[in-house]
Amino acid sequence: MSLTLRTISREQHLAYIQSLPSASHMQVPAWADVKAEWRSESLGWFDERTGEMVGAGLVLYRQLPKIKRYLAYLPEGPVINWFSPNLEDWLQPMLAHLKHQGAFSVKMGPPVIIRRWNAETIKKGIQSPDVKRLRDMEADFIEPRAFEVADKLRRMGWQQGEDGGAGFGDVQPRYIFQVPLANRSLEEVHKQFNQLWRRNIKKAEKAGVEVVQGGYQDLEEWQRLYEITAVRDHFRPRPLSYFQRMWTALNTEDPNRMRLYFARHNGVNLSAATMLIVGGHVWYSYGASDNIGREVRPSNAMQWRMLRDAYALGATVYDLRGISDSLDETDHLFGLIQFKVGTGGQAAEYLGEWDFPLNKLLHKALDIYMSRR
Repeated sequence: MSLTLRTISREQHLAYIQSLPSASHMQVPAWADVKAEWRSESLGWFDERTGEMVGAGLVLYRQLPKIKRYLAYLPEGPVINWFSPNLEDWLQPMLAHLKHQGAFSVKMGPPVIIRRWNAETIKKGIQSPDVKRLRDMEADFIEPRAFEVADKLRRMGWQQGEDGGAGFGDVQPRYIFQVPLANRSLEEVHKQFNQLWRRNIKKAEKAGVEVVQGGYQDLEEWQRLYEITAVRDHFRPRPLSYFQRMWTALNTEDPNRMRLYFARHNGVNLSAATMLIVGGHVWYSYGASDNIGREVRPSNAMQWRMLRDAYALGATVYDLRGISDSLDETDHLFGLIQFKVGTGGQAAEYLGEWDFPLNKLLHKALDIYMSRR
């Protein structure tokens, strides 16, 4: 197949995304509005023979201080046929185009999963003194073609993060946790939850925890809970304006792209979460909770409701997003994987993010600048 690449309109881009079973929420045109501090461009790949669009990518450009050169970033993209035998025919025109646009370096995140580990396997790993990381265990599923993709990228001159792929040099999480929903009944999904999760869901029901959907006007209440969480978990919270922009941008593009949930008890909101929907892929994207009311298990109740809603939408996967690959109970991120494993889903490892230095000197300078921040 001979391919041509060109800039496309947002309408063309959105129509292409809507024709697919799913794509990352960071590759929809409206994500450019969420990331307002970056310049953006939609790219389309076309089959020269038929004129049909066969791939798309959202590129975000971040300008270097003081000079008109850019870092070009395709988060969890581009949306192309990654297993194509002629991958270079897809990526070479993209690099040439981005260089022409003033990019000195390109970063992308191929949406390709290499391995999956089932909840049972992870539980055994946690109990084993010899296992410290997910990678120390044999995976339940391996995608052999993913290794071919990595080999091709290396041969083309793409580079992986300095950490050798442990997942921390990436901007987007390399390890994620998903609950597969395709060809399963809700009863089967619920049965896969561990005892603690099932008990906590029941506990919340008994206590009268209500889970409700909120709207734009409730984002201030979301922010209150989110800032409590940031203090507790020692991270820098995004401002309210970010979530307001996210809501407006995503739901203008598609009225069912972003949802907001609250779990409340006796009229008091105890936890909240944002949910994103693209085709058959549903993400739990941000979560927040108060320091009070934990005994009534609001977070478990909320996740179960969100998962049921995802199922009702016809989703094939409920994605709980990032985890660390550490199975060491002393690791500060261990609680995260422990909570998510309770859903009976699977941990998955992506191919990670890759860089192509179009200007080696500027790319190196950026590396040094980023490492000092």
